[in-house]
Amino acid sequence: MIEMIEKNWLHVGPILAAGFVAGILILDRFAVLFMRYEFSKSNSFFEQLKSLLLSDRYSEALALCDRYRGKPVARVAKEGILRMQQPEEIVQHGLEVAVSEAVTDIQKRTNYLATIANVATLLGLFGTILGMIHSFEAIGSASAQQRSALLAAGISTAMTATLMGLGVAIPCMLFYSFFAAKTNRLIAQVEQGAVKTLEIIKQKYYGTSANSVGPRRAI
Repeated sequence: MIEMIEKNWLHVGPILAAGFVAGILILDRFAVLFMRYEFSKSNSFFEQLKSLLLSDRYSEALALCDRYRGKPVARVAKEGILRMQQPEEIVQHGLEVAVSEAVTDIQKRTNYLATIANVATLLGLFGTILGMIHSFEAIGSASAQQRSALLAAGISTAMTATLMGLGVAIPCMLFYSFFAAKTNRLIAQVEQGAVKTLEIIKQKYYGTSANSVGPRRAI
């Protein structure tokens, strides 16, 4: 394998580089999606937030959001609280903007894994074609005794390139699907957080559900 890499660095090198980049992306996405953005205390957070806002403890509510500022849900809730004195349309618009920014952060760089998987597959195919071309060129200029050995070496090189390409592409696609599922769950959590925040704000003003007319006056 090492000898094949040394002899065919021009088309094997990009596959290895793609695998290296994919490894970094996998570690990054795992740390972000499963550690930094994961918010298992979401229900408890909104219960505390509701209690603080309904008792007019706004500074404590903002402090609670700042305590979890690394969580997209808390950032969205804070944007809603900062606009509580505004009309309902402004509150909703602020929440929509915050949700859009949070979704962008959650989805960031995940799609690159699918791109790397496709590129690695094509690079492996490219190496396979080059290996076959070299095999037939060697056969054409070799003696009868050398042809079988050259053909076997060329086919081995070609298949190794395919193997390496698939070796990078398959894990990338598996991790992409894994991270995409987690991304969808986090996005749903953020969207639900925006709805809960608006519900709390409306209850603060009118003691009604989110289906009623929202706040129109300042605090």
